[in-house]
Amino acid sequence: MIELLDPTVEAAKQPIAYVDRPGTLQGKRIGLIENTKYNSDKLLLRIGEILKSEYGASETRMFRKHNASVPAHEEIIQEVRKTCDVIVAGIGD
Repeated sequence: MIELLDPTVEAAKQPIAYVDRPGTLQGKRIGLIENTKYNSDKLLLRIGEILKSEYGASETRMFRKHNASVPAHEEIIQEVRKTCDVIVAGIGD
């Protein structure tokens, strides 16, 4: 008798909860999370400038992940929770 083994597993399903978007960016503190890829910091800095000049955001803060293949580390998450109202995560390359 032959025994067949299936090495695949079903992907774990995790619900995604989205936060409501603010009605305006006026006066909001914007966090910019870049992923260390080439030019991601330049792209996000430009986006931050636009959000301040055209949409009234009060400030921007840049955060840098350890590398592009991992989620933001806990220190970033905690700092963002304390100091930012809105987050923009960007990639480069």
